[in-house]
Amino acid sequence: MKGTGDTDSAGAAGDGPAAAVELPDYAERVLGVAELIPPGRVMTYGDVAEWLKDDEEHPQGPAPGGPRQVGRVMALYGGAVPWWRVVRADGVLLPGSELRALAHYRDEGTPLRGASAALTEGAAGLRAESGKASMRGGGRATGGHVPRIDMRRARWDGGGSPDVP
Repeated sequence: MKGTGDTDSAGAAGDGPAAAVELPDYAERVLGVAELIPPGRVMTYGDVAEWLKDDEEHPQGPAPGGPRQVGRVMALYGGAVPWWRVVRADGVLLPGSELRALAHYRDEGTPLRGASAALTEGAAGLRAESGKASMRGGGRATGGHVPRIDMRRARWDGGGSPDVP
């Protein structure tokens, strides 16, 4: 994974090509886990940290760090991987990037809770509105609320079938 990473100030919210940077070992490992998460599924920051603590195959042994360190890696370098698949444990979408993340979730069929009528138009409409909405309400669509991820159905434990139940 060397050479991946988003040096843009948007951090994890970046979707464009990433500038080549030399990543710390822990960052490479976090991003590697993010790339394993199947479309339509998610892992929490804590899940990723636990996955890495259990990683005994790595030559340097289990990785130190917890959810905050995983979040920091995703904020600094996550733009080169599917950042929207590493989430908060409560299912709340990444503040400031709600509409962009929601578009990815809708494209991938990620289970969501609390979708309002204003947000059921589909990912294409949300992408078109994201610039306007972010100027009006901090990234939230007007006339409704941003749904949460249905963590019970979307959470992936790293094993078994990656299909959404």
